[in-house]
Amino acid sequence: MKFTENDRLCIPIPFYHCFGMVVSNMACVTHGSTMVIPSPVFDAEAVLRSVQDERCTALHGVPTMFIAELAHPDFQKYRLDTLRTGIMAGSPCPVEVMKEVIRRMHISEIVIAYGQTETSPGLTMTTTDDPIERRVSTVGRPFPYCEIKIIDQNTQKIVPRGETGEICARGYMVMRCYYNNPAATRQTIDVNGWNHTGDLGVMDSEGYVRIVGRLKDMVIRGGENIYPREIEEFLHNHPKVFDVYVIGVPDVKYGEELMAWIRLKEGCTMTGDEVREFCRGRIAHYKIPRYVKFVDDFPMTISGKIQKFRMREAAIGELRLGDASRIETA
Repeated sequence: MKFTENDRLCIPIPFYHCFGMVVSNMACVTHGSTMVIPSPVFDAEAVLRSVQDERCTALHGVPTMFIAELAHPDFQKYRLDTLRTGIMAGSPCPVEVMKEVIRRMHISEIVIAYGQTETSPGLTMTTTDDPIERRVSTVGRPFPYCEIKIIDQNTQKIVPRGETGEICARGYMVMRCYYNNPAATRQTIDVNGWNHTGDLGVMDSEGYVRIVGRLKDMVIRGGENIYPREIEEFLHNHPKVFDVYVIGVPDVKYGEELMAWIRLKEGCTMTGDEVREFCRGRIAHYKIPRYVKFVDDFPMTISGKIQKFRMREAAIGELRLGDASRIETA
C-alpha cells in the first residue's frame, strides 16, 4: 500500500480477526500511520463518516463491508476523495465490486490480499503498481519467502499453469499446529510442511493467482464439477444484481443442483426465469441455477464471511429436499 506516517487507515474489521489484528493494525504500527476506528462493530455509515471527517487515505474491509458501504442510501453525501489505497480481502472479491470501489470510492490503488489465519495470514497480494485488470481479477503473486503450489487434489501432483487445483503454501508464515489438536494439524499440514488451504485456484504464467472457489463449495452435478464462484462472477454482470451467492443443494437425479441467492439493487424487481434467461447461451447449460431465491441479506459471521452451510440448510427446508439430502453416496 506504500504506507508512510502521513497515511490514515480506517479499520472497520474486528481486531480478533487476523485481517484486522495483523494486516490492519500492525501495518500502521510498522509505518507510523494513523489508525481510525469508526465504531465498536461494523456500521457502513460510520465508515463513510469516518473516512470523510478523519480524511482517511486508506480503507480495509471484506467484500460484504464494501458492498454495504456502496449500497448505503446516504453514500452520495459523503466525500471520499481523500482515499488512495486499501485492502479488500477475507473472502473472494467479486470483480465488479472491485471496479465499483475504484470508481465510486476513489480508491485507485486498492489491492487484494489472500491467505488464512493459519498462514499469519498473508500468502499472496497484488501491488499498487499492478495493472488494474490484475488487481481486480487476481489475488496477486506470492509474498517473498512464501512458496505456493497448485495441486491435483486426487494425485497430489502439481498441475500445469492455467489449470485448477488446490492451493498449498509453505514458508515461515505457516502455523506450527492447531493447538492441542494433532489430528486436525495432520489433515492441514503434510509431512513436507505444505499447508493445504482447501481453496481452489489457478496460477498464470507470470505467477498471479486467481481464486476459483473452495473444495467444500464445489458442486458435482451429474458428474460435472461446478465452481460456484464462476457463476457468481457471471451474475454480478447483470444490471439488477447487487450481490449473489451460489450453492449446491441435494437432488435425487443429479446428486446436486445449483441454487442462486440474489440481492437486487434498490428499487429493482426480477424473477427466477429472468435470471435463467440471462444465463442461457452465455454459460454452459449445467451451470444455470435451477433454483433462485431473492433475499435482503445473507447469513454471515460477525466478521462478514458468508455462511453457505446455513444457506444450504435453509434451502433444504424451504425446497423440501430432506429426502434427497439423506441419500447416501460412495
